[in-house]
Amino acid sequence: MLQLNFSPFPILESERLQFRRLTDADAPEIFALRSNPEIMKYIPRPLATTIEDALAHIKLINEKIDENIDINWAVTEKGNDKCIGLMGFYRTQPENFRTELGYMISPEHKGKGYVTEAVKTLLDFAFNTLNFHSIEAVIDSRHIASERVLQKNGFEKEAHFKENFFYNNEFTDTVIYSLLKRNFK
Repeated sequence: MLQLNFSPFPILESERLQFRRLTDADAPEIFALRSNPEIMKYIPRPLATTIEDALAHIKLINEKIDENIDINWAVTEKGNDKCIGLMGFYRTQPENFRTELGYMISPEHKGKGYVTEAVKTLLDFAFNTLNFHSIEAVIDSRHIASERVLQKNGFEKEAHFKENFFYNNEFTDTVIYSLLKRNFK
């Protein structure tokens, strides 16, 4: 079974981005992300309605890090500590050496290639430092931008489930992409 240890917290960087631990000071940015209906359109979770919701989300993320279960990072541009996105791994299955990738970025930072760059950095860490064997991403089939990010990073479509998820009074399709360590470039 895979043994995870996120202490000390791994601070990562890519060409243009830095990845650090979330703090309560990030609550306004997390609230802006998780209360935005456009960002949350394809994420089946209730919209945040208060800063307290954002603080609770940060607390949950940090508890999972402290328990060595899952890990998420605040994404910032180099030279600016302001959180522009939230990315990481959750629903980790240490017994299967597998985890699920998730990501979101502020609307003003979309279209710059940041998510693709960030995903590559996180995949490198997951495969080469944490020693995962496979990583999956579960997305709404309508989320074309997310699908492109995954394809650019070498993920392959494994499954397309028709109307298997009911949220906000509608049935939606779920698509599962995955990447094996041996196929990571």
